Amino acid sequence: MATTDDYYDEDYNSTFDYGSLPAPCDLQNTWQFGSRFCPVVYSLVFLLAVVGNVLVLCVVWRYRHSRRGPCSFNLTDTFLLHLAVSDLLLALTLPFYSVQWAREWLFGTAACKVASAAFSLNLYSGILFLACISFDRYLAIVHAVSAGWRRNTCHAQIACAVIWVACLSLAAIDIQYREVVELPRSDIRVCQLVFSHGDSQKWQVSLQLVSMVVGFGLPLLVMLYCYVRIFRALCHATRRQKRKSLRLIVSLVSVFLLCWAPYNGFRLVDSLQRLSVIGQSCSLDHALDVGTLVSESVGLAHCAFNPLLYGFVGVKFRRELVEMWKGLLSSVGLLRLDSWGQKRHRATGPFSSESENTSYSSVVM
Repeated sequence: MATTDDYYDEDYNSTFDYGSLPAPCDLQNTWQFGSRFCPVVYSLVFLLAVVGNVLVLCVVWRYRHSRRGPCSFNLTDTFLLHLAVSDLLLALTLPFYSVQWAREWLFGTAACKVASAAFSLNLYSGILFLACISFDRYLAIVHAVSAGWRRNTCHAQIACAVIWVACLSLAAIDIQYREVVELPRSDIRVCQLVFSHGDSQKWQVSLQLVSMVVGFGLPLLVMLYCYVRIFRALCHATRRQKRKSLRLIVSLVSVFLLCWAPYNGFRLVDSLQRLSVIGQSCSLDHALDVGTLVSESVGLAHCAFNPLLYGFVGVKFRRELVEMWKGLLSSVGLLRLDSWGQKRHRATGPFSSESENTSYSSVVM
């Protein structure tokens, strides 16, 4: 996990021979800041992400349980389902790192490898599923792909399988190289990547560049292209539709940028420093440490924002959620539903519009 990798010079953690190396910068202030900041923020993100994504999964399960067959809703709904699973699994790894920052890594080497791999897997996959949702909306609106094709989830399942496999290959690095080691000149044990001394900088920079491309640059380009084309296609829509679409498009891109751009900016500076493009100093190292900690926490909060942006803004989703709560209250005798008030499910999916049209705003508003 980047939480510890980016804060300590890999040369000191991978060779275990500190006598021949220059003394590292003092990490005590960074660790003290992280021990106060990270447990609180990670716990808050964990709670919000679990509640939001569990509600999304409950609504999806309720809807699919009421329909027959695996293709009961469209491509966007399928991507949202995988996004919720990915965000939920990512959130479930955060308590491990909260404990690490509060004390140290207490869970052993096997848990270190598994938790780190799960973190990387779901971090990459969640962002790529956001790009898939953007591309599906682009096909449906700009190119007016038929509703029947979009309801066939076979295409989405293939795309999701490719994403999971690709992200699993990236997460395999954590399985191979994650270890529990003691920080230099300290008895604190942490879970982090450990490379040989000669390859440490090369591997660290390579992984950071791959992470920035796969986990930020490529998805951002896809989202920008798709949403710009979507908005241009809606120029002839009604004024109210245009206003709602503009608000939503701006909010989706802005939240993604605000969450992940600062973190990737700090990682880029760190990579340039490791390549000796930028001079090294303890003051710069401390600024990068603290900046990476804070910006990473903001990025992780995106898994708590996704249910709000991609689920709760949808008319049908909110309606399904209300009906689910009515059913629960009715089952315990707190609410009585008349037969004429029961929800009648449609085949367009819990996150879709009331009708299969090509209005972007009606799909998610």
